Amino acid sequence: MALTQPSVNCSLDDIDLNSLKDPAGIFELIEVVGNGTYGQVYKGRHTKTGQLAAIKIMDVTEDEEEEIKLEINVLKKYSHHRNIATYYGAFIQKSPPGKDDKLWLVMEYCGAGSVTDLVKSTKGQCLKEEWIAYICREILRGLSHLHANKIIHRDIKGQNVLLTDNAEVKLVDFGVSAQLDRTIGRRNTFIGTPYWMAPK
Repeated sequence: MALTQPSVNCSLDDIDLNSLKDPAGIFELIEVVGNGTYGQVYKGRHTKTGQLAAIKIMDVTEDEEEEIKLEINVLKKYSHHRNIATYYGAFIQKSPPGKDDKLWLVMEYCGAGSVTDLVKSTKGQCLKEEWIAYICREILRGLSHLHANKIIHRDIKGQNVLLTDNAEVKLVDFGVSAQLDRTIGRRNTFIGTPYWMAPK
């Protein structure tokens, strides 16, 4: 039984983090594979099917609840594109009083690592032009899909572009993405990874 993508009809108001299921017995963590905007990312496994998944674990704080809901919403609605890591679901691991609960955001596992990992593996050699062209084209297809739906990613960098074992290119980490509404054509907030930000 493969993990399935949930319904895309959801708004931020519809997301009740407290009503999410506990991940115990559903997913198990295997190893840390990276860090996202708001949490660590693990390679995990669905306990019944054995299917691998990427599991981002974040503290649920009042300050970050809006960003967490936004990331869930963006993934639910727009991860049906071949260049966006597929969203499988969200879970809450309850913590003792006085400590933050942990949100488990479960997505498609991309076993070949990030574009940053790929560049580092060349050990100072240049990537082939065909690889660069292919990766750029796939990134642009993913961004085009997001932009057509009035979503801006705001943190495109090598670490947020992942590769599957079949060399598919997937955008991840929507923790700082933004929805443009019909009346505001531009976001004036300063968000993203400074070294990778466009000068505009």
